[in-house]
Amino acid sequence: MLARVQSAVKFVRQSMEVVNNNSKRKRNADEYEQDGYGGGRPAPPDTTDGGIDLSLLEALEKSQQVAVEALDQKTVKKLVLSFERRLKENIAARLKYPDQPDKFVDSEMELHDEIQKLKVMAGGPEFYPDLVNLGTVASITSLINHENTDISIDVIGLLQDLTDEDVLEDNDEPAQVLVDALIENNALELLVQNLSRLSDADPDESAAIYNTLATIENFIEVKPSVAELVCERTKLMKWLLSRLKVKEFDSNKQYASEILAILLQSSTANQKRLGQMNGVDTILQAVAAYKSKDPKTPDEEEMVENLFDSLCCLLMPLENKERFVKSEGVELMIIIMNQKKLSYGSAIRALDFAMTNYPPACERFVDVMGLKTAFPAFMGKLPLSKKNKKRYKEELEERLVSLIASLLGGILRGSRRERLLSKFVENECEKIDRLMELYMRYSTRVKKEAAKFDQLELDDLEMDEDEKYNRKLEAGLYTLQLIAVILGHLWTSEHPRIRARIELLLKQHKLTKQDVKDILQEYHDNIGDFSGPEEKERTQSRIQRFISAL
Repeated sequence: MLARVQSAVKFVRQSMEVVNNNSKRKRNADEYEQDGYGGGRPAPPDTTDGGIDLSLLEALEKSQQVAVEALDQKTVKKLVLSFERRLKENIAARLKYPDQPDKFVDSEMELHDEIQKLKVMAGGPEFYPDLVNLGTVASITSLINHENTDISIDVIGLLQDLTDEDVLEDNDEPAQVLVDALIENNALELLVQNLSRLSDADPDESAAIYNTLATIENFIEVKPSVAELVCERTKLMKWLLSRLKVKEFDSNKQYASEILAILLQSSTANQKRLGQMNGVDTILQAVAAYKSKDPKTPDEEEMVENLFDSLCCLLMPLENKERFVKSEGVELMIIIMNQKKLSYGSAIRALDFAMTNYPPACERFVDVMGLKTAFPAFMGKLPLSKKNKKRYKEELEERLVSLIASLLGGILRGSRRERLLSKFVENECEKIDRLMELYMRYSTRVKKEAAKFDQLELDDLEMDEDEKYNRKLEAGLYTLQLIAVILGHLWTSEHPRIRARIELLLKQHKLTKQDVKDILQEYHDNIGDFSGPEEKERTQSRIQRFISAL
């Protein structure tokens, strides 16, 4: 009941603001401060409040002393019938007087009021199936492309409210029913088409752009398949790319970057689709703006992280790795690393994605003097960061270990291989010393996690083998395995100084080659076929060769 009372108060507040020609088709700024930086959505475009004193309404809301009609099926039908009647009147007036706006302006004001009244439905998502059964969804979606942009903006605000994540929490079934009905009535297509007529120059339209993106994100939250559906049926990706090309930063550009990352994060189809749309080059250009400068605000910083998230997702398919190399992405990431700006770690992450199972990117990295940048970082010469220093440093270490493993796996012969191996010999084999230091640290961590399993079993809390393995991976097993792979590469190089150093360090740490072989064997036995059966077989064959050589 409290939720419904609050929704009714929200409606009253919105009605007052409409009367005072005030735009409040956005979440209150206080709500965004509560989300905190790095969580939730970007703040919507800024609009003024018109100087309205809402203290009385706020007091009423807090004390729940507002007289409102309880939301039930009868009330829902009453709201719907009133809305449908005003909609029909508006359609009739527009058809009768197409060139005389003064003849249908009253009907549009009345329609606007009815749309605002429907927002009270957000206080009772359990009635969404009734809304669908009454056929109202088709009427609502038909207004997205209404000739009057203000009506369109009203409807977008309504959809955002009805599908808001806070409203739909714990209401999975009604949410599914509503979103399915909206999709069936072409809401996705109409929302994206409507973006083309909205301008950031107008505060209300800018807020509507934000609400459109928020509604699409809400759809994806309720129905994850929408992430691919919206890209198949609409030109959303094209619009998002065009938005990222705008030089000036604003909240809608930030939100566009976030939506793009969401669309790419779990969809190979979307990754390939965006690659075909010159998406790799577009994102590289957007990132390049920050190669020698840092973002000015936390929101802008989050946008840059979204761009790198999108870039890393894009670099999953092989064809996009090729586009990355052709667009000089390797060179750009090295420049960003050399500048030691805020995106330093993100550039390393992008290089790691680009070079995994893709030798041409590894070769380009060596050719453009990437080794001079990567190995000092591997040795711990990292720029300071405002982030959690310990965890940030560990994340970079793990990425650099992965990057070096990719280099050794991608460059197997020739002068590039010699240049790569020479790095492990210079300065009294300090890189091998560093490798063994990391080996011991991660090995200790994994052993501690494994010891916990024994305690759990003593407490009669058994875990299956998959769960145990996943827990060990979380504790650092994967990085330990990659370190063992690097040692395998170095050992099979048959370089006498390298072999001698590895044997010496193993002895100093009271280890044997069998310890390394055990880690490699566990890695061999658990390699998945995410990159395809051929790549799995090739990797297992290589690991088996390391085990035999050791």
